[in-house]
Formats: sequence, structure tokens, C-alpha cells
Amino acid sequence: MSIIDPAEAAGLRNKMSSDKSQLGKIFIAKSSKFHSRSVEHSLVEGLLEEGWEEYGEPLKTKTRLRKPKSHNVKFEDDIWCQLYRLGYRILNVDENFSLPFGPNPSDKKQIDVVAMDEDSVLLVECKSSENPAKPLSYKTEFEALRLRLDGYRKAIDQTFGSGKRLKYIFATRNLRLSRDSADIIRLVESGGFYYNDNTFEYIDSLLKAYRGAAHYQFMGLIMKGQSINKEKIEVPAIEGAMGGKTYYMFSLEPKLLLKIGFVLHRTRANESEMPTYQRLLVPSRLKGITKFIDGGGFFPNSAILNFNERDTKLEFNGQPRSKDTASRTGVLKIPNAFAIAYIIDGQHRIYGYANSKYKSNNTIPVVAFKNLDPSDQLELFMQINENQKAVSPTLRITLEEDLYWNASRLDSRLKALRSSVVRALGGDPSGPLYNKISLGEDRAILQAKPFADALIKCKLLPEARGNSFVEGTTVPSLYDAANLEHGDEMMKARSRAVGLITASYELAEEHLGQGKEALGTYILSNRGSFAFISLVGDLHAVEAGRGSISIRSTTEQRITAIGKYLLVLFDALKTMTPEDAKVLTGKLGSGAETTWLRFFQSYINNKFADYNPPELQDWRERQDKALQTRGRAIGTQIERHMKNFIIAQLKALFGENWDIEIGTIQRECESRAKEQMEKNYKDGLGRTEIPWTDQFFIKDYKTIIEKYWSKKPDDDAGTESFEQHFSIDVGHGFNSKADKIKWISLFNSLRNNWAHEGTKDKGLNKSDVELLTKIQNRLGLKFP
Repeated sequence: MSIIDPAEAAGLRNKMSSDKSQLGKIFIAKSSKFHSRSVEHSLVEGLLEEGWEEYGEPLKTKTRLRKPKSHNVKFEDDIWCQLYRLGYRILNVDENFSLPFGPNPSDKKQIDVVAMDEDSVLLVECKSSENPAKPLSYKTEFEALRLRLDGYRKAIDQTFGSGKRLKYIFATRNLRLSRDSADIIRLVESGGFYYNDNTFEYIDSLLKAYRGAAHYQFMGLIMKGQSINKEKIEVPAIEGAMGGKTYYMFSLEPKLLLKIGFVLHRTRANESEMPTYQRLLVPSRLKGITKFIDGGGFFPNSAILNFNERDTKLEFNGQPRSKDTASRTGVLKIPNAFAIAYIIDGQHRIYGYANSKYKSNNTIPVVAFKNLDPSDQLELFMQINENQKAVSPTLRITLEEDLYWNASRLDSRLKALRSSVVRALGGDPSGPLYNKISLGEDRAILQAKPFADALIKCKLLPEARGNSFVEGTTVPSLYDAANLEHGDEMMKARSRAVGLITASYELAEEHLGQGKEALGTYILSNRGSFAFISLVGDLHAVEAGRGSISIRSTTEQRITAIGKYLLVLFDALKTMTPEDAKVLTGKLGSGAETTWLRFFQSYINNKFADYNPPELQDWRERQDKALQTRGRAIGTQIERHMKNFIIAQLKALFGENWDIEIGTIQRECESRAKEQMEKNYKDGLGRTEIPWTDQFFIKDYKTIIEKYWSKKPDDDAGTESFEQHFSIDVGHGFNSKADKIKWISLFNSLRNNWAHEGTKDKGLNKSDVELLTKIQNRLGLKFP
């Protein structure tokens, strides 16, 4: 039954174009952020009142005007341009493309972008928001989609000829709509494809990396599992087994591998796939491979594939096995369908053929497994690439979820859980951190590492060593250690952690205002992310310790419990003093994130005195200048006394040969003295002689004390030995020689703290200074 009359069909055909010149001009116009036009000079004033602005040099009789496109028009144009860049050369050139889906005049719907090639037709409906927002329900629309698609197919067949594959794409920008939402499930079940911000950015990155070859990965993405044609691909093959896995060895033309293969790039667009691990190709390398192939080069090593038989089955008609081998020859029948084989290794070789003249008449050797478990597939990839380019820290963090989720060790599973929380935070279109965290190959304003580091220390998730939880870390956490169903509890703990962190960032957006400086500088920054999540975990632990929330609390109850503290923080960030702002934004290095956290904690402590965690108290003591001055003075006095006493004792023991007695240490000190003289000279301080005795290290004193522990001068019975003078009980036992000089190692650590106070955010707390005072008193010294 015809659902479109010939005149209407002709009208739709006229709204499409395959004219390359026309499409090129439209592409240039749609690529711009502005509508542009040239008008008579006399018309300019009226148009300026309508929002147009002048730009460029005026022409002789006309003025050039432009006006920013609305977000919805810009999004439609961006989709149109992306499909053009993917190689589509039959596209709609009229924005009013109303396609019938039924016989009634009202059975029509506006299609925003239509793209065709020789095999397929894409119908794209675009929805956008100027700012991130949660949309209204699409329940009614998607429930009717299946019937509409049947009508669309008939209309397309009657208008453009039968035989083309049809795909409906629902594209969104800035809409917080999760892939596991009821609406998107309805869309996918009806045969549609959800094309969100993640997808758009992924295709954009494919175009940059793969150029003209991106079309193959794009088709695999949107047409995954759909038949290219009903004829199966038949190839001679060898069947074998290793590691309990069946595999096939055969050769296949690149043009076929490009269609049936799919690369699991570690991007948010492939978030529904497990595992995803591949890097994007380097464009220059891909171009070089194509040039190498066209110059007669070839790659003798095999591409490694994994066929997923969930939807399509392989058939192998094998010959009887001989008595000499477990392998056998035969004919392998491969379904001719999009993206049914994951490319584990060899994507560069396969895609190098995409623009090669040998794409159809060369063959690539293949080793193809079938039905590898996700973990086996990922492990095989890691083994193949262990000696290749190092995996980036971001990719490694996001791979940990797939690597360790089902690990036998508890600490490995918790590593996977942290990775999963980071991925969920950055990949959930309905959350405030959507597209803001770099995941796998995706790049964003925030790195994954600060989130992963914070989750290690923030108390939201427990710590483990081997198969045991670290004592005390499960009680305040969001992980129920009593649940022995590990997979189930990890899913629940992830949901709890993501829910609380998401709610905390939503509260920050609400109170600080989206796009405001305080939000971007102190919350949505790498150092701010670590500090904020660490603070959320600490506040949650405090409230859990007080019994106001528990493992059974809802996200709403948790955010209510800690919200009062966070609001104080947000107010402090909005009114931060220039001095504090300078300290935070100017702080660099490994200690910067901790400094940010301590500032956040101190802001809350200023309002809530009962919130005073031990680490904040310790940090404040280390910032106390008077305490640092006193501790440094005592330490310097102790070190000077050690030097004087030890040299005097050595002279009393060995006379003028004392330096020869400690010859090894003397030579090291002389070397240090010469190095310091050279440094001073190069720094412009001139030549300054430095006595070797000024270059003792604390460890040198310790070595000398141990070596001559109980020795006394023969002619002076009243002199103390090193044992008598330097034995100090610091509470670590007092039996052996090691116990009695344990304080020297502790003293050396404290010396490093005050010596590097300015660069490593070190310092002394009250207990450190008390220890130094105890050593000072035991040595009979008075405060200088």
C-alpha cells in the first residue's frame, strides 16, 4: 500500500541533493556559529534591532551581517556537518523535511537531518538544550516509534527506491538522559539509536584520527549486529584450540574486515560495552601505513579478533581430524553483518587499508577466537601490548574496572570498584560531572587521577590488604562488608557512592551557580575535585559515627546529613579572602591537593567547632610559625651537640689519627665539601673553603656511635661512652643497642621535615617538638 503520492515523493527528492558543489557550500555555512547575510546598507539599522551585527569590511552596495545561531539550529547543523565529514554525499538541503509514516495526511513527522549513501538512509531527530538539563519524558513518542519506522521504510522505498537500510537516530545535546533510562530502552528496543554528547564527541575524535576511514567504525557503532546482506562469508580455515579456547586461522580481504570488525575504544560512547580498552589511532601513523601498503609493503603477522556469537553464529564445516594433530581444516562461514568481530589487535593494519588501492584484493591473516569472556579479551590485549606504548594513567585507571571486577583478591576488587565509580561519575548523562572527567581516550577538563586518589582516602569505600579489610575502614564506608555476594555488593556500593558524590556536586551547582568562578576554580578543578570528594567522605564518616546515617540510608538522607557543612564551605568559597585564594591557586606540587582539603576542612571547623579531625589539627600545628621556630632551634642545637661530642670523643680515643680511623666517612664528607664549593662557585658566590667536618650526615653520626658504642679513652675513666651519653628511651623499647639509638632515626626524619618545610609542605607538630625537647633534656642541653 502506497503511503506517499508521487507529487509528495518528488517534493521530498527535491529537498535532497547529491550536488557536491552545493553540499560543499552548505557545509561551510553550517560549520559556522553564525547565520550570515549581506544586505543593502539601508536595511542594516532595522536588522541590527533584530539581533544582527555587522562584521568584516562593508561591500560597495551591501553590508555583511551575522547573528549567532540558536542552540537547536547549531546542533542540527553540527550533526549535518558530521555526517558530511563521514562521507555522506546525499543530504537534505531543506530544513523542512516532513516524512510520512502512514496514509493519513497527519501521519507525518519533521526529520531534522537526512543522509543517504548507496546502502543506507539515516533519519536523525535532534533535541537540544542551551544548558545541561533533564528532559521531559519521551514515553509516548518512543512507544509509537516501531510503527512509525515501518511507515518510514515504506515512504523511503517509494521515494528513493527499495533496498536501502534504514536507521533512525535520536540525537541529543545537553540533555541529561541516561542510556539505562526507560525512554532510551524503549528507543533501542524499537530499533532506534541514541546519539548523545558522548557519541558526537567520539565520532568527532574518530574523524580526526581515522579521517575517511571513520565511516567504517561509525557504521559499526550505529548498525552493530545488523546484516549487510544475507550471503555468508565463506573462507577456508584451520580450527584449533589453546587455553581451552576455540580459534580459527584464515585470511580475509580488508574491505570485509572493515565492515564486520569493531574497535572497542575506551570512550564514553562505548560505555555499554565491556571491556573497552583500545586507543584511538594516530592520524600520521595511519597515513604512513596506507602509504607503506600502496608502495608494496605488507604485514605478515595476524590480526586478532573475537567473534561474539550472542546474536550471530559462526559455522565451521570441518574435515575429520588426523591422528597427528588436534587441528583440522574446513570452511568457516561468517555472518555478513556489521561489527560482529571485536578487533583485539591489528586495528592499525586493518584501517591502514581503508584508503588503500589494495583494500579489495589483498588479504590479511587472521586469528579469530569466539566467545572470549570480557576479562579474557582484555587480558589478551594487555599481554599483546605489554611491550608497546605505555598505557596512560587515565586509561589504566579506567581499565581497572574490567581487569579486576571479578578478581579473587579483595584489594583488587576494591580497585575495580573505585575505577567503576569514576567511570560512572563521568559517563552518566544525567549527572553534573557528565563529560567533565577524562575517561580512557576521552579528554575533558578534569583528570581521572584526582578522583581515584580521593576514593582511596576519603572513607566512602573501605581499604583492603590482600583479602582482608583494613581494620576500621568498613564502618564509615558505603560498602556492606557483611554482604558476602561480592558482585552484588560492589554494584550497591557503587550506586551509593555515585549517588552521594553526584548529589554533592549538584548542591555545589545549585549554591555556587553553574558557570560561576568559585564553582569552576575550587570544585570543578583537579585539585578541587580531590579536596571536595575527600571532604564529602570525611563528613559522611563523621555523621555515620554519630549515628545520623547508616549503610541503609538513602542518598537524600546522606546529603541532608552533610549538606549543612557543605553550604558553609560554599559560602566560604564565594567570600574567600585574596590571601587564601593566592595560597590555593598558587600552590603547586604533590602537596597542593592536601592543602586544598585542609583549607576546606578549616572553613567548616570555623563554623562547626565539633568538626575538628586529627589531620586538620596536625596540619594547623605544622603551620604554626612559633612552633616551627622553636622546634628548629632545638633540633639545630641537638645536631651541633652531636657533632661536637662525637669529634671530641674520637680525638680522645685516637688522638691525631681520629680522622683516619673514620676514613670512609671522611672521604665522603670531603667529596660533599668539594661538591658544595663547586656549587657555590657556579652560583656566583666565589671560592669559599668548606671544612669537611661541616658535611657530616646524621647517618654518619649513627654509624660512628654504633661502631664505638662502649669504647672509652684509656686515660680518662670519668668520660662517658657513646652508649652512656646517647642512649635515650623514646618509648620504642630500651633493651638492645638498636632500641637505645632509635631516637637518632626519628630525629633525622624530623630534621628532613623542618629542612624542607618550604617546598614539601612539611613541618613539626606539637608531638614532634615534645620529642625534640625530651632528647634535648636527656642530652643535658638548655634551650638556646
